[in-house]
Amino acid sequence: MKRWTLLAFLVLGTFLAQAQYKRNLNFKYFGLTVHPKGDDNAELMPLNPDGKGYLVLNLGASVAYEQFIIPDKLSVKAIQALYADCAMQFAGFTHLGLRAVVFQIGRHSLNGGLGPTLVYRRNWSDLPGYNFSTSFFGGDPDDKWQYKMVWYAGEFEYNYRLSERTDFSTSFVPGYPNIMSLSFGVRYWLKEKDKSVAP
Repeated sequence: MKRWTLLAFLVLGTFLAQAQYKRNLNFKYFGLTVHPKGDDNAELMPLNPDGKGYLVLNLGASVAYEQFIIPDKLSVKAIQALYADCAMQFAGFTHLGLRAVVFQIGRHSLNGGLGPTLVYRRNWSDLPGYNFSTSFFGGDPDDKWQYKMVWYAGEFEYNYRLSERTDFSTSFVPGYPNIMSLSFGVRYWLKEKDKSVAP
């Protein structure tokens, strides 16, 4: 009985500690790209161990700000990422969307959400052997940038509470059938201002 009481207090304490924070910053390594059907331009991807573009390593980072509008239930999240894409050229994405807490049990939580995302990269047309016709991105061959506006982009984010204000965080973007991606990092909860203290 004592064990169950102690476990109940630990779980309750975790929820109460989490409830006092409404905002967080998210820093992630970005990441790992999965092309479920492979990629016709796989020969242009140097960090492509299978040779067919199914799995490609990216080098970069993302930073995000999340503000809960309903504590522990619903939030608004903005993400900015800059990285070397599959061909090791400059790329990035900008995202704004709503997130809902799917579940929260003890130290574990899963969030899911949707929102528009602008994805962009340096144009691959200058790369020898590039097949422009199969590109996921818009733009013309002579443009400096290629881009794609994805209105329905989603994200699943798993978080594991490491301390009162720090979580291990991993994100999965399920962009099937074109591109899926994984990233890993930390979520850091910001303290709320004490309104009872005069400025």
